[in-house]
Amino acid sequence: MTLIRRLNILIFICLLSELIIIAMTYIIENEYLKATLKQAGAELTNLFNKETQLEYMWGADPTFWGKTSPVLFPIVGTVLDDIYFYKGKSYSLPRHGFARNHDFKLEKQTPNQISFSLTSTESSLLNYPFHFLLTLTYTLIKNNLELMYQVKNTGDSEMLFSLGAHPAFKVPLVAGTLYADYFFKFNKVETTPRWPLSKTGFIDPNPEPLLTNTSTLPITHELFYNEALVFKDLQSDSISIKSDKHTHGLDFHFSGFPFMGIWAARDANFVCIEPWCGIADHVNHDKQMENKEGIERLAGGDTWSRKWRVEVY
Repeated sequence: MTLIRRLNILIFICLLSELIIIAMTYIIENEYLKATLKQAGAELTNLFNKETQLEYMWGADPTFWGKTSPVLFPIVGTVLDDIYFYKGKSYSLPRHGFARNHDFKLEKQTPNQISFSLTSTESSLLNYPFHFLLTLTYTLIKNNLELMYQVKNTGDSEMLFSLGAHPAFKVPLVAGTLYADYFFKFNKVETTPRWPLSKTGFIDPNPEPLLTNTSTLPITHELFYNEALVFKDLQSDSISIKSDKHTHGLDFHFSGFPFMGIWAARDANFVCIEPWCGIADHVNHDKQMENKEGIERLAGGDTWSRKWRVEVY
């Protein structure tokens, strides 16, 4: 084989790879925003504001954390030893479940909306014994992005599950500012502790004081040196990321999620705001799925939904 032919083959392979990547990436946009999504995990990767010319999502640098906004399903957090029991049988699930590591099916797309779905398979039933249809629908509404989660129990018996969001927002947001120039603003005054996570990702039974009669929390890298901030009883249904250095930021709106995680990888330039329906196992949990804190229950044939919305400016 001549050198020129080898080079042509290499160029063809590279172009084919790029086409495959492009084919698995989707864009929705309106007058205000442009959002990019991947078929892999139905994951939001970019949210660009055309007016401010700012990108609001974390760049997924694998040096720190190679994700941007994974869906957590059918569990949130970790089960003890990655093992749980249901009706006398043992099953295994990795941290945050398996949905984020699967390719979703594109259901429909319009200029400002896109839907993806994931269904149970013979393989998934080996680790999670429930039949389901999970649908994620992203919609742009002016300078807002809304994500609707829908879970349908496609089986006959009751389905047990958890679901959580994990969007990572870029901090610092504006060039020339620092991580410590930003703060969280809760839309209600909070007095609530954090529930510590062990080094292996389990909930400690002893809460620690954190928010006391305040609606603000400074953002620092040190805030996350002891893992995520986990809350069980926030009064707020909106958390903003703001700075006194400029007028740009975001408001993250959520409702119907009983738990909240706020997290960043060590010294990384992002923060995750994570509303959860479900939570990691307690350090002394009995491993029974039916006894898992915050577990959702869905009757056969029924559909469950939750949504969050982020407004960027």
